[in-house]
Amino acid sequence: MIATHATAEREPAIAQASETPPRRQIRSFVRREGRFTPAQQRAFGEHWQRYGLEAAAPPDWQRIFGREAPRVLEIGFGNGEQLLQSALAEPERDFIGIEVHRPGVGRLMNALAAHNVENVRLYNHDAVEVLERLGAGSIAEMRVYFPDPWPKKRQQKRRLIQPAFTELAARRVAAGGRLHLATDWEDYAAQMLATLDASPHWRNLAGRGRFSARPATRIETHFEKRGLRLGHGVWDLLYERT
Repeated sequence: MIATHATAEREPAIAQASETPPRRQIRSFVRREGRFTPAQQRAFGEHWQRYGLEAAAPPDWQRIFGREAPRVLEIGFGNGEQLLQSALAEPERDFIGIEVHRPGVGRLMNALAAHNVENVRLYNHDAVEVLERLGAGSIAEMRVYFPDPWPKKRQQKRRLIQPAFTELAARRVAAGGRLHLATDWEDYAAQMLATLDASPHWRNLAGRGRFSARPATRIETHFEKRGLRLGHGVWDLLYERT
């Protein structure tokens, strides 16, 4: 499933945007695992060696995937519905998922193994700490779908999409690459739009001050469809790295 605030608070915020890993006091996720089924737990023993990545060192993608291909990074993939669909629909690309909640990681690893998917690798770690270790310009597209909105005003400093994040993302996405955001929280959508439009590193593909139509690469999950039936809005933002 696409990462949503219904599946738990997840992505980490950034205190500053230097290349030296900063000491962060604020995170935008809380580790609440929820129900961790026996099958999801077994996935770590049976499939982690195949799909899992450790965040300790910069990755050698050619060795990891056995080829050189455009890389797509999804932050906060929830239970992995979107990431699995993307990997199956776009076999010419390699996919990297980051999720802090183990049940979702376990569920996705079981699904990847069932489909014998080879073009996906996963981090079960803080997304910002992973990003800080990636090479400059090593990502062709970054996707952040339905990050936790932290709706109360006093909580909004915990939101992932802040100017420091857009700066770090710009260093990791190659020139001409894309950043795709989606949210069902209207004031967070407005914050995302203002933050990205203000950055000199990103160009709004829909035009300054405008949201994009949902591209075919982003599926509608069960959660999203239910929200749409209830009249909730969904906003997509597509940016190109200048």
